[in-house]
Amino acid sequence: MFRLWCKIFDENRHLLKDTVIKDDDPNLNRTRKILNGLREACYEFDLGEPIWLDSNIEDFKRHSKVKFIQDNFVEEIDFSYLEIEVIEED
Repeated sequence: MFRLWCKIFDENRHLLKDTVIKDDDPNLNRTRKILNGLREACYEFDLGEPIWLDSNIEDFKRHSKVKFIQDNFVEEIDFSYLEIEVIEED
């Protein structure tokens, strides 16, 4: 089972919304599960998908966790950041 925890925080680091996206498709690789999970969470949050910058990719490779701030979004966001974290892997 693969689980991705997606959280939205305000400027005071208070959790505003969260969701856990599960994926048990054995045919998908880790990258595809992460991208699909992020897409599903953004749909659930009614939010445009963030753009992955090189710094985001490096953070995620190191920690299996990354924050997306205003610079990662095309549209204006009404929160401080979106954080995603892998909490369980196959």
